[in-house]
Amino acid sequence: MAPMGLRLSPLGAAIFCLLGVGVVYHLYSGVLSTRVAAFRQGSRVDLRDLLALSVEAAVQGGREVRRTLIGGREGGGREVNSEEHDGSAGEGEVWTKAIPPDILKKVPEGKEVPAHMVTVWIDPLDATQEYTENMLQYVTTMVCVAVDGEPVIGVIHKPFTGDTAWAFVGQGHNVSRRSSYSLSPPTVIVSRSHAGRVRSFIQGAFGNATTITPAGGAGYKVLSLVAPLPHDTASTSDQADVYIHVTYIKKWDICAGAALVKALGGRMTTLKGEDIDYRGNEGNSGGLVASVGLDHKALLERLPAWDPENH
Repeated sequence: MAPMGLRLSPLGAAIFCLLGVGVVYHLYSGVLSTRVAAFRQGSRVDLRDLLALSVEAAVQGGREVRRTLIGGREGGGREVNSEEHDGSAGEGEVWTKAIPPDILKKVPEGKEVPAHMVTVWIDPLDATQEYTENMLQYVTTMVCVAVDGEPVIGVIHKPFTGDTAWAFVGQGHNVSRRSSYSLSPPTVIVSRSHAGRVRSFIQGAFGNATTITPAGGAGYKVLSLVAPLPHDTASTSDQADVYIHVTYIKKWDICAGAALVKALGGRMTTLKGEDIDYRGNEGNSGGLVASVGLDHKALLERLPAWDPENH
């Protein structure tokens, strides 16, 4: 669960759910909210601009996540509102709206959509529990842009490696599929918090030889489905074929991953195969199944009905 969720829908109505990480609140408010007024001046917004802004927000948020942890270890324990200056509103105030070269190379043209159709979901600290336990490989910061309820832009940043994965559905991405995936049996990645509960459910679908990998953070789990990022260890233990979640989950936890998966030709759905609408309420209660290089329909057909009373 995210320590703070920021939803802008449509691009001017911000909903803040702050659960104690003030540094990230200020950082994301500075990077994204200071641009809202400019976006609202027109009736349309350029999604390439939002992609660049989302990458900037995720990277800056990651710096603060890392810096806060280091400050706590050193006994400082003080809140920092921006990378450079204490007490400021965040570096986002001076964002130049420049498009990074790697985005320009892969997304050479902008794409405008009506502003009222846009929803922005932010998870400034995914894998909160693991963060407090110093299991930093699971920690990510995420930003997602949905258009008319569909995930279109996803950014997942790993603060403790410096890797940033991004995707703009139908336009470009800096991540790729792995060379192979398996369904017989697959490696299934699940949440650490309920790995035992879903074991029989997964083995019933794919057999007792199925490898079940418990992990923290929805962002980490999605990245386990794609080719390793530049600073990943590339260990086979970090790779999975399927991501399954069986309980209620916030949309800011999964929207960015849904966009990455979709951009690579994969799907993220509920356990029943339904598409998830990334507008409206903040949560998804239908569980989820995500895959990139598999026949998603065939995957869903092998899943038994989830019964929380018997698992």
